Amino acid sequence: MVDFDPQLVADGLVYSSIIVLGSIGLSLVYDIADFPNFAHGDLMAVGAFGALAVHGSLGFPFPVAVVTGMVIGAVVAVLTNRVVFEPMDAGPLELLIASIGVALIYRAALMQRFGTESQSYDVGGQAPIDAAQETLGIAINVRAVAIIAVTLVLVGALHAMLQYTSLGRQMRATSANPSLARVSGIRTDRVVTAMWVIGGALAAAGGVFLGLHTLIRPRMGFDILLVLFAAVILGGIGSVYGAMAGGLVIGMVHELTPAIPVVPTRYNTAIAFVIMILILLVQPSGIAGGKTSA
Repeated sequence: MVDFDPQLVADGLVYSSIIVLGSIGLSLVYDIADFPNFAHGDLMAVGAFGALAVHGSLGFPFPVAVVTGMVIGAVVAVLTNRVVFEPMDAGPLELLIASIGVALIYRAALMQRFGTESQSYDVGGQAPIDAAQETLGIAINVRAVAIIAVTLVLVGALHAMLQYTSLGRQMRATSANPSLARVSGIRTDRVVTAMWVIGGALAAAGGVFLGLHTLIRPRMGFDILLVLFAAVILGGIGSVYGAMAGGLVIGMVHELTPAIPVVPTRYNTAIAFVIMILILLVQPSGIAGGKTSA
């Protein structure tokens, strides 16, 4: 028997928002660059600490810190591609191994600069919103509402870009057939750069929101990486929209596990993976059914 609790649904939406933002960039890299980027989780931590430095050390307002963190994530992603991945001119396996090394470099740099202790953003919004508590019985705060709202805006902007802009059409064409896109006159190098910018910025936003929701630690991105991969695999490897759907499912299952009395809360991540496996047994290619950016 499952005990329904609207509070768990609200918590699930917040956690799902973070997973969705992280998994989109991971899916984009696999879709266009054609390799699983194991440095993606640590890139989320880079964005989170970038926002912490701007907000905590320099005193900028938190919204400005979020945008700055996204810019830092995008710049670091592009530079990493230019300095490490692009010059290698290697296959997916070699790039995967290189990305593990990049992840360790990111983490070591963060530990050297910020230390290993957990930190937090000095912002308000932790008190529950009275109206939600009175009408729905949900103790949701301004932070949670902001995370969900900004995620919806970012996902909506990405959808509009993919479907209604020239860059979006070029990204979809490059994903479908890079060689044909190149001979058709598409500057695939620019498409790849745009992919790293978008993926890095969204990863950084996810990292900032993860730090806002919990705490900021150098290992925060590494600890959530397997969950991101689960969302990407569940949605259909290489599908941006599949990653969104997979992130929503994994995030909700992760937070709804306490509603199952016979399952201890500490097994919430394991239950999310079990659900992923069950869905893949029915739909092996994932929710979106294959590799496509559209």
